[in-house]
Amino acid sequence: MVVLDIAWRVQPRVRVFTLDTGRLHQETYDMMDLVRAHYGISLDVLFPDAAETEAMVRSKGLNLFYETVENRHACCGVRKVNPLRKYLGGLDAWVTGLRRDQWASRSDIKKVEVDAGNGGIVKLNPIADWTQEQLDEYTKVHNVPKHALYSKGFTSIGCLPCTRLTQPGENPRAGRWWWEQDLQKECGLHVAAQAK
Repeated sequence: MVVLDIAWRVQPRVRVFTLDTGRLHQETYDMMDLVRAHYGISLDVLFPDAAETEAMVRSKGLNLFYETVENRHACCGVRKVNPLRKYLGGLDAWVTGLRRDQWASRSDIKKVEVDAGNGGIVKLNPIADWTQEQLDEYTKVHNVPKHALYSKGFTSIGCLPCTRLTQPGENPRAGRWWWEQDLQKECGLHVAAQAK
């Protein structure tokens, strides 16, 4: 939300998109409405391809992601990566809120990257070097809307069946795909990019 707030202060008609995987928390849908109202903007909501989703669920089940890491990656691919890739295909650049302190796999992200996973467009990560404390301070000072699940103890929010509360002292992304032992806890949206 901080990146959106900064962009909106520079350009109030900023183009904003979000993904609706069909498996989100109700609080996330409420947040979409709050963002629209607070900033007076529309959101481009990206959905997975219905036929592709139906085929995946028919062949592997609705909760396929609990069975294997490969199934989880397939689900994220259908519900997140493919819709994003299709949307970004018409753009020159996109901006994210990725931060280096979020997870080991994000520790070397650059502020400007070439997103090889999305056709080589520019990927901007303007708050890559921010800490959680800096985010909290900016949010407070600028009255940035906050997702309701953060006040319930969530530190990273994704699809409902794939996100749990984290325990004190756990990494903020430990609540994502908690049943997996793999330390590469990424859905595929933020594949390794090349620094510019």
